[in-house]
Order: sequence, then structure tokens, then C-alpha cells
Amino acid sequence: MPTLLIVHHTPSPHLQAMFEAALSGATDPEITGVDVVRRPALSATAPDVLEADGYLLGTPANLGYLSGALKHFFDTVYYPCLDATRGRPFGYYLHGNQGIEGAQRAIESITTGLGWKQAAAPAVVLGEPAKDDLEACWELGGTLAAGLMS
Repeated sequence: MPTLLIVHHTPSPHLQAMFEAALSGATDPEITGVDVVRRPALSATAPDVLEADGYLLGTPANLGYLSGALKHFFDTVYYPCLDATRGRPFGYYLHGNQGIEGAQRAIESITTGLGWKQAAAPAVVLGEPAKDDLEACWELGGTLAAGLMS
């Protein structure tokens, strides 16, 4: 069964709402035959990444960069997963109050290095997530999971 791995750092209510919306989309009853695995960024491992067929990343933008937790995740899995995961689909959601461009650049740079292929537009939210923002997160999760259906 294909697996979607959600790696997230969720330190705030805004990110919790985005995570729940993305998870709801990924686990929609119309999506069948896909296992959705959730891991906090600080506990996700190289075996988690190697066993998954696609990835959904979630992080805050802290001081203009991605969270230390997601950076730690990438530092931990980058070389063990480099060749084995090339070409796999991914997407991401990002929350910040200002200066999110550095976080976006970092995610795009690291995933490009890994050879992952962006399968959906990111859900990027500044400030409190509105209904449309949460719908974009739902759509993101659903798109990634549906793309893994056999």
C-alpha cells in the first residue's frame, strides 16, 4: 500500500489548524488504498522517509527561515535518503507572520537537492488562517494522497 508521510512541526494553534486540515484532506474517505503516517519533525527518521512514497511537510517560518525542527529532520534524513527517494512527490504548508520567503527557499532548495518533485502548490499562510487557507491545506493533503492511489 502506498504511504504518504506527513512530517510536521506544529507549535501553534494556527499550525495545528493547518495540520488538521491537511490531514483531513489526505484521509478523505474517497481516497482509498493510501496509508497516511504522521510524524513530528523531531521524531521522523530516515526509515520513515524510505518507507514512504510521498511527503507532506508542515512548518512555521521562524525569523525568516524554516523551523529548527524541520531543519533537523532534513539534516537527519538527507544523506541516508538521497539516492533512494529521488523523484518522489512532495508538498508543503507554511505559516508565518512575516518574512516567509527564506523558509520557502530553504524547503525548495533542500527538496531539489533530494530530487523530490513538487506535486502541488504550497499552502502558505500569513497570520491567522482564513477559511480559504484551511481549504488550501485540505486540498494539498488530498492532492498528495490521491496522487499515490494505485
